Amino acid sequence: MSDPVGTKGVTVDESAVEPDAAAEPDVDADADADADADADMTVRDAVSAPDADGRPRRTTRRFPLFTRDTARPEGGGRAAPGDAPAPARQWPILTVLAAVGLGLLLTALDVFRAGTILIGAALIAGAVMRWILPSVGMLAVRSRFTDMVTYGVLGVVIVLLALMAQPDPVLVIPFLDDTLHFTVR
Repeated sequence: MSDPVGTKGVTVDESAVEPDAAAEPDVDADADADADADADMTVRDAVSAPDADGRPRRTTRRFPLFTRDTARPEGGGRAAPGDAPAPARQWPILTVLAAVGLGLLLTALDVFRAGTILIGAALIAGAVMRWILPSVGMLAVRSRFTDMVTYGVLGVVIVLLALMAQPDPVLVIPFLDDTLHFTVR
């Protein structure tokens, strides 16, 4: 006999149901049968999880067709207690954004090298905060490792490019000049 849809793996103790209860519809007998079915439920699949009612159900390892929710990144909680004002709870991202804004202002005011170094240093500071602090609020975008690598690499590259900018570069890397001669000139 084939199982109806959704009952595979569920065993019900049929001795709890009276034989003549099937002939007469009785609300109390149906409730008792449902309670017994819930009590004797077994799941034979290796992977199962409870549904909203607490009954085990079969799950799948496939990704859902529609994403209903996303996990918050590790360390994405508040950086200050919940009763603190909003700017205090998000101080790590506000610190990085303020430093980047100041760097952009310096760059706009024709202090290019100092402005871009400040932008790179702000990203490096974001990487350090992401590494040291347990909760950084909205500075946490991806996993801790990915955020640290992304902020750190971008910050170092921006600082190096600022130091190598013409005229009068502070940092001269000879093989880059040779590469430029070989590819462009």
